[in-house]
Amino acid sequence: MASLPSSSSHRIEVFWHEGMLNHDAGTGVFDSAMDPGFLDVLEKHPENSDRVKNMVSILKKGPISPYISWHTGRPAQIPELLSFHTLVYIKELVQAEEAGSGKTLCAGTFLNPGSWDASLLAAGTALSAMKCILDGYGKIAYALVRPPGHHAQPTQADGYCFLNNAGIAVQLALDSGCRRVVTIDIDVHYGNGTAEGFYHSDNVLTISLHMNHGSWGPSHPQSGSIDELGEGEGLGFNLNIPLPNGTGDRGYEYAMNELVVSAVQKFEPEMMVLVIGQDSSAFDPNGRQCLTMEGYREIGRIVRKLADKHSDGRLLIVQEGGYHITYSAYCLHATLEGVLNLPVPLLSDPIAYYPEDEALAVKVVDSVKQHWKNIVPFFIEDQSVRYGLSLSFLE
Repeated sequence: MASLPSSSSHRIEVFWHEGMLNHDAGTGVFDSAMDPGFLDVLEKHPENSDRVKNMVSILKKGPISPYISWHTGRPAQIPELLSFHTLVYIKELVQAEEAGSGKTLCAGTFLNPGSWDASLLAAGTALSAMKCILDGYGKIAYALVRPPGHHAQPTQADGYCFLNNAGIAVQLALDSGCRRVVTIDIDVHYGNGTAEGFYHSDNVLTISLHMNHGSWGPSHPQSGSIDELGEGEGLGFNLNIPLPNGTGDRGYEYAMNELVVSAVQKFEPEMMVLVIGQDSSAFDPNGRQCLTMEGYREIGRIVRKLADKHSDGRLLIVQEGGYHITYSAYCLHATLEGVLNLPVPLLSDPIAYYPEDEALAVKVVDSVKQHWKNIVPFFIEDQSVRYGLSLSFLE
């Protein structure tokens, strides 16, 4: 490996605290905590500590590790939470924690013993990462946090989220003198909580690329449609890009270049925030968007170019979803490779489609064809045409 540049623009400051592993959403049928009584094996809630353990380990042990500097996060204080959330809502969470028995805040979202402390660490760790950038100690910082936060609205929990980690960090940037901040959310679900928090503001441009899932109930009234554009002074500063299932790498790259890049260029942000979720991947149990490592890598490259051009390279990255225990970690690694603008990939994709597979498939099919011609008496080369099939993609 070539010698590493010492510049902070070629290094990622990663903020993490192992106390965030103490949030346990339990087991059941997927995220329901339901035990139907006829299953021998119940699965962990998709938002479990294993997913984040792999993210930590791949950054510490993977080939990207020389580019990473590690920092310990810290818990947020209540006044810091009130910069984004209402006092009534925070009191509700504190009271649920003090009750000690666990509480279902909405579908799939369980505040159990240990969850509140983990939530405070997630919010405080995001604040620490943002402050690192604001104070000039690093250009690029990544808050590796859980529980996730982008569904948490000022007044309520939603979608596994209690506190809006990214939103609280954005508010810190505004309070510290930044006049324009952009958030680009690529989690598979609409970042409705962040959007709600800044829906009336023209200081924050919120952009969300998400699966076209619509509203999912009282905790998530926003639909994520193109018509949710903000209100009042914020009209036109909330941009939703609902994408069809299976959009994939090329679709996301097209959306980024055709919609996101132009919007950011016109907004001219002083700070950029990339909100990442690997649940947009091809193998995630909670999404259907078919991104692979290369898709995430390209998104990272595009956002890095925007940051270099508009925010003096300043970029905060905040972790959200991603529920495939291994592939989420690989996709995180690829995203950060793209953000670092590395000339060649450091990791190959262990399970997704490779371009070279097509060439290999051609060789295999040709070999089978030759074998059949020599042995199978009824095989003829235009067999595919006779049966209405097409193998033209192999030619």
